Amino acid sequence: MKKARPRIMTPRMNRIASSRYSLLRKNLRKIRKGVIHIQASTNNTIITVTDFRGQVVFWDSAGTSRFKGPKRGTPYAAQIATKNAIRMLVKQGMRRGEIMIKGAGPGRYAALKTVLHSGLKIKFIRDVTPIPHNGCRPPKRRRV
Repeated sequence: MKKARPRIMTPRMNRIASSRYSLLRKNLRKIRKGVIHIQASTNNTIITVTDFRGQVVFWDSAGTSRFKGPKRGTPYAAQIATKNAIRMLVKQGMRRGEIMIKGAGPGRYAALKTVLHSGLKIKFIRDVTPIPHNGCRPPKRRRV
């Protein structure tokens, strides 16, 4: 009888196998309700979706949606990134959500509008932008 040949995993095969496993793991997790965090800075817009326990389900940003350089800060880039994130959520069975918006970037309104038009039932929209109550100490007076 012929001896069984050991299977050799190359680094590339290992990477493909692990990516397949992570895709399966993403699809296994069903989520009905979640929190959509939109962080809009001047240079990028990041959308993170968590469940109510705070565990990240999916995230996307304008940079990972193939926008590079100054185009990442545009409202169009924020809209595309939000569409990608919402599409994955609907696949995972999400129906309801809450929105938390942080920052005052140009993609803020576009991302919010995209979520509202996606068909998800939104419970509330909350602005969680940090606001200084007293601010930083000003620099000392200049002497000439």
